[in-house]
Amino acid sequence: MHARPLTVVQMLPALHSGGVERGTVEIAEALVAAGHRAIVIADGGRYADHLRAIGAEWIPWPVGKKSLATLWRFVPKVRDLLMRERVDILHLRSRLPAWVGYLAWRRIPPALRPRLVTTVHGFYSVNRYSAVMTRGETVICVSEAIRRYVLRHYPRTDPARLVVIPRGIDPTAYPRGYRPDPDWFTQWYAQFPETRGKRWVTLPARLTRWKGQAELLTVWREIVARHPDAHALLVGGYDARRRDYVAELQQTIRAHGLENHVTLTGDRPDLKNILAASTVVLSLSTDPEAFGRTTLEALALGTRVVGYHHGGVAEQLAAIYPEGSVAVGDQTALARQIRAALDGTLPPVTQPLPERFTLAAMQHETLALYRRLAERVESP
Repeated sequence: MHARPLTVVQMLPALHSGGVERGTVEIAEALVAAGHRAIVIADGGRYADHLRAIGAEWIPWPVGKKSLATLWRFVPKVRDLLMRERVDILHLRSRLPAWVGYLAWRRIPPALRPRLVTTVHGFYSVNRYSAVMTRGETVICVSEAIRRYVLRHYPRTDPARLVVIPRGIDPTAYPRGYRPDPDWFTQWYAQFPETRGKRWVTLPARLTRWKGQAELLTVWREIVARHPDAHALLVGGYDARRRDYVAELQQTIRAHGLENHVTLTGDRPDLKNILAASTVVLSLSTDPEAFGRTTLEALALGTRVVGYHHGGVAEQLAAIYPEGSVAVGDQTALARQIRAALDGTLPPVTQPLPERFTLAAMQHETLALYRRLAERVESP
Protein backbone atom coordinates (compact mmCIF):
# COMPACT_ATOMS: atom_id res chain seq x y z
CA MET A 1 0.00 0.00 0.00
CA HIS A 2 1.30 3.42 -0.97
CA ALA A 3 1.44 5.03 2.47
CA ARG A 4 3.91 7.87 2.11
CA PRO A 5 2.65 11.45 1.91
CA LEU A 6 2.00 12.71 -1.59
CA THR A 7 3.43 15.79 -3.26
CA VAL A 8 0.80 17.45 -5.42
CA VAL A 9 1.33 20.42 -7.75
CA GLN A 10 -1.68 22.41 -8.97
CA MET A 11 -1.27 24.95 -11.77
CA LEU A 12 -3.57 27.86 -12.64
CA PRO A 13 -3.14 31.43 -13.96
CA ALA A 14 -3.43 33.44 -10.75
CA LEU A 15 -4.89 33.45 -7.25
CA HIS A 16 -7.64 36.04 -7.59
CA SER A 17 -11.25 35.25 -6.65
CA GLY A 18 -13.15 32.74 -8.76
CA GLY A 19 -14.30 29.16 -8.86
CA VAL A 20 -11.03 27.72 -10.18
CA GLU A 21 -9.04 29.61 -7.57
CA ARG A 22 -11.32 28.64 -4.72
CA GLY A 23 -11.31 24.99 -5.72
CA THR A 24 -7.52 24.98 -5.89
CA VAL A 25 -7.27 26.41 -2.38
CA GLU A 26 -9.86 23.98 -1.02
CA ILE A 27 -7.89 21.02 -2.35
CA ALA A 28 -4.64 22.48 -0.99
CA GLU A 29 -6.30 22.78 2.43
CA ALA A 30 -7.41 19.15 2.30
CA LEU A 31 -3.96 17.97 1.24
CA VAL A 32 -2.20 19.78 4.06
CA ALA A 33 -4.78 18.59 6.60
CA ALA A 34 -4.16 15.00 5.49
CA GLY A 35 -0.38 15.33 5.87
CA HIS A 36 0.45 15.74 2.19
CA ARG A 37 2.51 18.40 0.47
CA ALA A 38 0.56 20.97 -1.54
CA ILE A 39 2.34 23.17 -4.10
CA VAL A 40 0.50 25.77 -6.17
CA ILE A 41 2.08 27.41 -9.24
CA ALA A 42 0.27 30.64 -10.10
CA ASP A 43 0.66 34.37 -10.29
CA GLY A 44 -0.37 36.38 -7.24
CA GLY A 45 -3.80 37.30 -5.94
CA ARG A 46 -6.00 37.39 -2.87
CA TYR A 47 -5.52 33.71 -2.03
CA ALA A 48 -1.70 33.77 -1.98
CA ASP A 49 -1.36 34.69 1.69
CA HIS A 50 -4.05 32.19 2.62
CA LEU A 51 -2.16 29.38 0.91
CA ARG A 52 0.93 30.15 2.90
CA ALA A 53 -1.05 30.45 6.13
CA ILE A 54 -2.48 26.94 5.76
CA GLY A 55 0.94 25.43 5.12
CA ALA A 56 0.81 25.09 1.34
CA GLU A 57 3.66 26.24 -0.88
CA TRP A 58 3.11 28.96 -3.44
CA ILE A 59 5.41 29.42 -6.43
CA PRO A 60 4.64 32.85 -7.96
CA TRP A 61 5.23 32.05 -11.62
CA PRO A 62 2.90 33.83 -14.13
CA VAL A 63 2.13 30.66 -16.08
CA GLY A 64 -1.17 32.12 -17.29
CA LYS A 65 0.31 35.10 -19.10
CA LYS A 66 -0.84 34.83 -22.71
CA SER A 67 2.41 34.89 -24.62
CA LEU A 68 4.57 32.33 -26.40
CA ALA A 69 7.35 33.51 -24.10
CA THR A 70 5.41 31.89 -21.23
CA LEU A 71 6.00 28.48 -22.81
CA TRP A 72 9.72 28.77 -23.47
CA ARG A 73 10.31 30.44 -20.11
CA PHE A 74 8.33 28.13 -17.84
CA VAL A 75 8.20 24.71 -19.50
CA PRO A 76 11.80 23.91 -18.49
CA LYS A 77 11.29 25.42 -15.03
CA VAL A 78 8.21 23.33 -14.37
CA ARG A 79 9.94 20.20 -15.70
CA ASP A 80 12.90 20.76 -13.37
CA LEU A 81 10.58 21.37 -10.41
CA LEU A 82 8.58 18.20 -11.06
CA MET A 83 11.77 16.17 -11.19
CA ARG A 84 13.53 17.86 -8.28
CA GLU A 85 10.58 17.69 -5.90
CA ARG A 86 9.61 14.14 -6.97
CA VAL A 87 6.05 15.24 -7.55
CA ASP A 88 3.42 12.51 -7.43
CA ILE A 89 0.47 14.36 -8.99
CA LEU A 90 0.42 17.25 -11.47
CA HIS A 91 -3.06 18.81 -11.56
CA LEU A 92 -3.73 21.28 -14.39
CA ARG A 93 -6.72 23.62 -13.97
CA SER A 94 -6.65 26.18 -16.79
CA ARG A 95 -5.68 26.14 -20.44
CA LEU A 96 -2.43 28.11 -20.77
CA PRO A 97 -0.97 26.79 -17.51
CA ALA A 98 -2.11 23.35 -18.70
CA TRP A 99 -0.04 23.69 -21.85
CA VAL A 100 2.98 24.71 -19.78
CA GLY A 101 2.48 21.79 -17.41
CA TYR A 102 1.65 19.27 -20.10
CA LEU A 103 4.70 20.11 -22.23
CA ALA A 104 6.89 19.98 -19.12
CA TRP A 105 5.38 16.60 -18.19
CA ARG A 106 6.01 15.23 -21.68
CA ARG A 107 9.69 16.12 -21.38
CA ILE A 108 10.09 13.79 -18.41
CA PRO A 109 10.92 10.11 -19.05
CA PRO A 110 7.64 8.15 -18.74
CA ALA A 111 8.83 6.06 -15.80
CA LEU A 112 9.62 9.22 -13.82
CA ARG A 113 6.56 11.31 -14.64
CA PRO A 114 4.01 12.33 -12.01
CA ARG A 115 0.46 11.26 -12.66
CA LEU A 116 -1.38 13.84 -14.75
CA VAL A 117 -4.81 15.19 -13.79
CA THR A 118 -6.78 17.92 -15.54
CA THR A 119 -10.04 19.56 -14.52
CA VAL A 120 -12.51 20.86 -17.09
CA HIS A 121 -14.06 23.77 -15.19
CA GLY A 122 -16.12 25.24 -18.02
CA PHE A 123 -17.58 25.01 -21.51
CA TYR A 124 -14.42 26.17 -23.25
CA SER A 125 -14.36 27.11 -26.92
CA VAL A 126 -13.81 23.93 -28.91
CA ASN A 127 -10.37 23.96 -30.52
CA ARG A 128 -6.86 22.52 -30.20
CA TYR A 129 -5.95 25.07 -27.54
CA SER A 130 -8.77 23.88 -25.28
CA ALA A 131 -8.14 20.21 -26.09
CA VAL A 132 -5.21 20.17 -23.65
CA MET A 133 -7.76 20.01 -20.83
CA THR A 134 -8.69 16.51 -22.03
CA ARG A 135 -5.08 15.25 -21.98
CA GLY A 136 -5.02 14.19 -18.34
CA GLU A 137 -4.60 10.55 -17.45
CA THR A 138 -7.72 11.35 -15.47
CA VAL A 139 -9.97 14.24 -16.45
CA ILE A 140 -12.17 15.68 -13.69
CA CYS A 141 -15.49 17.13 -14.89
CA VAL A 142 -17.27 19.49 -12.48
CA SER A 143 -20.72 18.32 -13.59
CA GLU A 144 -22.40 15.69 -15.75
CA ALA A 145 -23.04 18.47 -18.26
CA ILE A 146 -19.29 19.04 -18.58
CA ARG A 147 -18.74 15.31 -19.03
CA ARG A 148 -21.22 15.29 -21.92
CA TYR A 149 -19.53 18.37 -23.39
CA VAL A 150 -16.13 16.62 -23.39
CA LEU A 151 -17.45 13.44 -24.97
CA ARG A 152 -19.43 15.36 -27.60
CA HIS A 153 -16.67 17.73 -28.69
CA TYR A 154 -13.59 15.58 -28.05
CA PRO A 155 -14.83 12.12 -29.10
CA ARG A 156 -11.35 10.61 -29.00
CA THR A 157 -11.36 11.01 -25.22
CA ASP A 158 -11.68 7.65 -23.51
CA PRO A 159 -14.81 7.85 -21.32
CA ALA A 160 -13.01 5.71 -18.74
CA ARG A 161 -10.63 8.61 -18.08
CA LEU A 162 -13.47 10.97 -17.14
CA VAL A 163 -14.66 11.29 -13.56
CA VAL A 164 -17.37 13.66 -12.35
CA ILE A 165 -16.52 15.45 -9.09
CA PRO A 166 -18.90 18.38 -8.56
CA ARG A 167 -17.67 21.49 -6.83
CA GLY A 168 -19.03 21.53 -3.32
CA ILE A 169 -20.00 23.90 -0.55
CA ASP A 170 -19.72 23.59 3.21
CA PRO A 171 -23.29 23.15 4.50
CA THR A 172 -22.26 24.48 7.90
CA ALA A 173 -21.36 27.77 6.20
CA TYR A 174 -24.79 27.89 4.52
CA PRO A 175 -27.16 26.48 7.15
CA ARG A 176 -30.82 25.99 6.32
CA GLY A 177 -32.90 28.86 7.70
CA TYR A 178 -29.97 31.26 8.26
CA ARG A 179 -30.94 34.93 8.55
CA PRO A 180 -28.63 37.97 8.59
CA ASP A 181 -28.42 39.85 11.87
CA PRO A 182 -30.24 43.18 12.36
CA ASP A 183 -27.04 45.21 12.09
CA TRP A 184 -26.50 43.90 8.59
CA PHE A 185 -30.01 44.94 7.54
CA THR A 186 -29.44 48.39 9.05
CA GLN A 187 -26.29 48.87 7.00
CA TRP A 188 -27.91 47.44 3.88
CA TYR A 189 -30.93 49.75 4.04
CA ALA A 190 -28.67 52.74 4.65
CA GLN A 191 -26.98 51.96 1.33
CA PHE A 192 -30.06 50.76 -0.57
CA PRO A 193 -33.10 52.45 1.04
CA GLU A 194 -35.25 51.63 -1.99
CA THR A 195 -35.18 47.94 -0.98
CA ARG A 196 -36.73 48.47 2.47
CA GLY A 197 -40.09 46.76 2.87
CA LYS A 198 -39.62 44.94 -0.43
CA ARG A 199 -39.38 41.28 -1.32
CA TRP A 200 -36.15 40.63 -3.16
CA VAL A 201 -35.83 38.70 -6.40
CA THR A 202 -32.09 38.26 -6.76
CA LEU A 203 -29.96 37.48 -9.80
CA PRO A 204 -26.39 36.93 -8.56
CA ALA A 205 -24.09 37.09 -11.58
CA ARG A 206 -21.50 39.38 -13.07
CA LEU A 207 -23.01 41.86 -15.50
CA THR A 208 -22.43 40.31 -18.88
CA ARG A 209 -24.91 39.61 -21.65
CA TRP A 210 -25.18 35.84 -21.35
CA LYS A 211 -25.84 35.91 -17.60
CA GLY A 212 -29.47 36.88 -18.14
CA GLN A 213 -30.04 40.29 -16.57
CA ALA A 214 -31.84 41.44 -19.72
CA GLU A 215 -33.99 38.29 -19.54
CA LEU A 216 -35.21 39.34 -16.11
CA LEU A 217 -35.91 42.94 -17.11
CA THR A 218 -38.03 41.70 -20.00
CA VAL A 219 -40.59 40.25 -17.57
CA TRP A 220 -40.05 42.56 -14.62
CA ARG A 221 -42.51 45.31 -15.54
CA GLU A 222 -45.31 42.74 -15.68
CA ILE A 223 -44.28 41.27 -12.34
CA VAL A 224 -44.13 44.55 -10.42
CA ALA A 225 -47.52 45.54 -11.86
CA ARG A 226 -48.98 42.61 -9.93
CA HIS A 227 -46.49 42.65 -7.05
CA PRO A 228 -45.48 46.28 -6.43
CA ASP A 229 -43.42 45.23 -3.38
CA ALA A 230 -41.16 43.06 -5.55
CA HIS A 231 -37.64 44.38 -6.02
CA ALA A 232 -35.01 42.97 -8.37
CA LEU A 233 -31.41 42.85 -7.16
CA LEU A 234 -28.77 42.47 -9.88
CA VAL A 235 -25.80 41.47 -7.76
CA GLY A 236 -22.49 41.47 -9.60
CA GLY A 237 -19.74 43.61 -10.95
CA TYR A 238 -18.50 44.18 -14.48
CA ASP A 239 -15.32 45.08 -16.31
CA ALA A 240 -14.68 47.86 -18.78
CA ARG A 241 -15.64 45.69 -21.75
CA ARG A 242 -19.20 45.39 -20.41
CA ARG A 243 -19.93 49.11 -19.98
CA ASP A 244 -22.15 49.25 -23.06
CA TYR A 245 -24.21 46.32 -21.80
CA VAL A 246 -24.61 47.91 -18.37
CA ALA A 247 -25.69 51.16 -20.05
CA GLU A 248 -28.30 49.15 -21.97
CA LEU A 249 -29.64 47.68 -18.74
CA GLN A 250 -29.85 51.10 -17.13
CA GLN A 251 -31.62 52.50 -20.19
CA THR A 252 -34.14 49.64 -20.11
CA ILE A 253 -34.79 50.28 -16.41
CA ARG A 254 -35.46 53.98 -17.09
CA ALA A 255 -37.54 53.33 -20.20
CA HIS A 256 -39.87 51.00 -18.30
CA GLY A 257 -40.08 53.21 -15.21
CA LEU A 258 -38.42 50.59 -13.04
CA GLU A 259 -35.93 52.83 -11.21
CA ASN A 260 -37.62 52.11 -7.86
CA HIS A 261 -37.96 48.39 -8.56
CA VAL A 262 -34.42 47.39 -9.65
CA THR A 263 -31.06 47.84 -7.92
CA LEU A 264 -27.64 47.14 -9.39
CA THR A 265 -25.55 46.45 -6.29
CA GLY A 266 -22.14 45.81 -7.84
CA ASP A 267 -19.90 43.13 -6.38
CA ARG A 268 -20.82 42.26 -2.79
CA PRO A 269 -18.78 40.46 -0.13
CA ASP A 270 -22.03 39.70 1.74
CA LEU A 271 -23.71 37.57 -0.93
CA LYS A 272 -24.63 34.89 1.61
CA ASN A 273 -26.77 37.41 3.51
CA ILE A 274 -28.40 38.64 0.31
CA LEU A 275 -29.26 35.09 -0.78
CA ALA A 276 -30.69 34.28 2.65
CA ALA A 277 -32.83 37.46 2.73
CA SER A 278 -34.21 36.95 -0.78
CA THR A 279 -37.65 35.59 -1.61
CA VAL A 280 -36.27 33.84 -4.69
CA VAL A 281 -32.87 33.57 -6.37
CA LEU A 282 -32.56 33.29 -10.15
CA SER A 283 -30.17 31.61 -12.58
CA LEU A 284 -30.93 32.88 -16.09
CA SER A 285 -27.70 32.28 -17.98
CA THR A 286 -28.52 31.82 -21.65
CA ASP A 287 -25.41 29.65 -22.02
CA PRO A 288 -25.21 26.72 -19.60
CA GLU A 289 -23.31 27.11 -16.36
CA ALA A 290 -20.62 24.50 -15.82
CA PHE A 291 -21.73 24.15 -12.21
CA GLY A 292 -23.47 27.18 -10.66
CA ARG A 293 -22.19 27.66 -7.14
CA THR A 294 -24.47 30.53 -6.08
CA THR A 295 -27.62 28.55 -6.88
CA LEU A 296 -26.33 25.72 -4.71
CA GLU A 297 -25.60 28.16 -1.88
CA ALA A 298 -29.13 29.56 -2.10
CA LEU A 299 -30.69 26.09 -2.09
CA ALA A 300 -28.58 25.07 0.91
CA LEU A 301 -29.89 28.14 2.76
CA GLY A 302 -33.44 27.11 1.91
CA THR A 303 -34.10 29.96 -0.52
CA ARG A 304 -36.24 29.10 -3.54
CA VAL A 305 -34.36 29.06 -6.85
CA VAL A 306 -35.84 29.51 -10.32
CA GLY A 307 -33.36 28.66 -13.05
CA TYR A 308 -33.03 27.73 -16.68
CA HIS A 309 -32.87 23.99 -17.15
CA HIS A 310 -29.42 23.36 -18.55
CA GLY A 311 -25.84 22.85 -17.43
CA GLY A 312 -24.89 22.23 -13.83
CA VAL A 313 -27.82 24.27 -12.51
CA ALA A 314 -30.26 21.79 -14.07
CA GLU A 315 -28.51 18.98 -12.17
CA GLN A 316 -28.82 20.84 -8.87
CA LEU A 317 -32.48 21.64 -9.40
CA ALA A 318 -33.27 18.08 -10.43
CA ALA A 319 -31.68 16.79 -7.22
CA ILE A 320 -32.91 19.42 -4.76
CA TYR A 321 -35.69 21.62 -6.15
CA PRO A 322 -37.23 20.49 -9.46
CA GLU A 323 -40.10 22.96 -8.94
CA GLY A 324 -37.71 25.78 -9.84
CA SER A 325 -36.73 24.48 -13.26
CA VAL A 326 -37.74 26.52 -16.34
CA ALA A 327 -37.05 25.76 -19.99
CA VAL A 328 -34.26 27.93 -21.38
CA GLY A 329 -35.64 31.19 -22.74
CA ASP A 330 -39.25 30.50 -21.75
CA GLN A 331 -40.08 33.93 -20.40
CA THR A 332 -43.74 33.08 -19.84
CA ALA A 333 -42.77 30.21 -17.55
CA LEU A 334 -40.09 32.37 -15.93
CA ALA A 335 -42.60 35.08 -15.04
CA ARG A 336 -45.07 32.47 -13.81
CA GLN A 337 -42.54 30.88 -11.47
CA ILE A 338 -41.35 34.22 -10.09
CA ARG A 339 -44.98 35.20 -9.42
CA ALA A 340 -45.56 31.84 -7.74
CA ALA A 341 -42.61 32.50 -5.44
CA LEU A 342 -44.01 35.93 -4.58
CA ASP A 343 -47.52 34.53 -4.14
CA GLY A 344 -46.23 31.81 -1.83
CA THR A 345 -47.54 29.06 -4.10
CA LEU A 346 -44.08 27.86 -5.16
CA PRO A 347 -43.24 25.09 -2.67
CA PRO A 348 -40.51 25.65 -0.06
CA VAL A 349 -37.12 24.01 -0.37
CA THR A 350 -37.28 20.88 1.79
CA GLN A 351 -34.69 18.56 0.22
CA PRO A 352 -31.40 18.63 2.15
CA LEU A 353 -28.14 19.28 0.36
CA PRO A 354 -27.03 16.00 -1.27
CA GLU A 355 -23.70 14.69 -0.02
CA ARG A 356 -22.18 14.81 -3.51
CA PHE A 357 -22.58 18.61 -3.55
CA THR A 358 -20.65 19.16 -0.31
CA LEU A 359 -17.14 20.52 0.05
CA ALA A 360 -16.13 17.49 2.12
CA ALA A 361 -17.20 15.13 -0.67
CA MET A 362 -15.31 17.13 -3.29
CA GLN A 363 -12.15 17.13 -1.18
CA HIS A 364 -12.46 13.45 -0.26
CA GLU A 365 -13.09 12.28 -3.82
CA THR A 366 -10.23 14.38 -5.24
CA LEU A 367 -7.71 13.15 -2.68
CA ALA A 368 -8.90 9.57 -3.16
CA LEU A 369 -8.33 10.00 -6.89
CA TYR A 370 -4.82 11.30 -6.25
CA ARG A 371 -4.12 8.28 -4.05
CA ARG A 372 -5.41 5.77 -6.61
CA LEU A 373 -3.28 7.32 -9.33
CA ALA A 374 -0.19 7.42 -7.14
CA GLU A 375 -0.63 3.73 -6.29
CA ARG A 376 -0.56 2.71 -9.93
CA VAL A 377 2.71 1.07 -10.86
CA GLU A 378 2.34 0.85 -14.64
CA SER A 379 3.92 3.48 -16.87
CA PRO A 380 1.63 6.06 -18.44
